[in-house]
Amino acid sequence: MYYLYVIQNEAGEYYLGYTANLENRLADHNAGSNKSTKNHKWELVYYEAYVSEKYARNREQVLKKNRRMKTVLLNRISESLSFLVVR
Repeated sequence: MYYLYVIQNEAGEYYLGYTANLENRLADHNAGSNKSTKNHKWELVYYEAYVSEKYARNREQVLKKNRRMKTVLLNRISESLSFLVVR
């Protein structure tokens, strides 16, 4: 399986990518192996599973190129996470 994933850092910023191994990829981000996500603590907040790397990579590219689609997805994630906050 391949995954499109969204991670969030302690400042509330999001990053999206794709991988074949979510656990290892998240560890890479938290270890500072990716220059775009260095110096932050990241948490997995969303993922989509695909049977093909091609489909996962394509979904990532579409979201990164189409600002509106990315915004809709991130807003939906943000709204879902807000329900987890105890008020």
